[in-house]
Amino acid sequence: MSVRIGIIDDHPAFVLGLSAILNAQHDLQVVAAASTARALVGERMRLDLVLLDIALSDGSSPASNLERLAALKAPVLVLAGKDLDRAPLVQQAMAAGALGAIARSESAERIVEAARRGAQGAVVLGRPNGQLLASAYLDPENFLLSERETEVLRLYAGGQTADLVAAALFISRDTVNDHIRRIRAKYAAAGRPAPTKVDLFKRAVEDGLV
Repeated sequence: MSVRIGIIDDHPAFVLGLSAILNAQHDLQVVAAASTARALVGERMRLDLVLLDIALSDGSSPASNLERLAALKAPVLVLAGKDLDRAPLVQQAMAAGALGAIARSESAERIVEAARRGAQGAVVLGRPNGQLLASAYLDPENFLLSERETEVLRLYAGGQTADLVAAALFISRDTVNDHIRRIRAKYAAAGRPAPTKVDLFKRAVEDGLV
């Protein structure tokens, strides 16, 4: 089955070009596009991946857009400008739960690769921001777990089941599992893999969360 992709960008020509690149792949399909996060969520479509422009003209912040897109339960990659190393919005998006960022000017091959990896839940650190974001992941003081991910990790690693975490935080079990998947992906990107619950407990202890 093809990966179902939604695009949020307010530049129609860019959306057309990006859609053509992705739809040319046998395993990728753009099924929705909108100029705002609110509009995409309003289409009520099942998506496997969302590509989000980092700076929309409606003035919305990455954090507010990521919060709104959480309803879709799909991984989010942000599309940013070429100069990612000096883009604080990229860091904000990562902290809010985005799986990574890639420059809008990247080659078609790299954008396709990023889409495939993002749909699988892998952290995507595109060029030229890869070194910057990787260093942020590796620095315990700047480890980019969102506030909600931190809450989930603290409870889950502390011994609670996904059902109990969901009840405690008033969210669904599926949402808890989505957060755990993203937490594991971020730890893996930082060179601190945590494939099991015991490993997550160790990481939480190391980071002072438990």
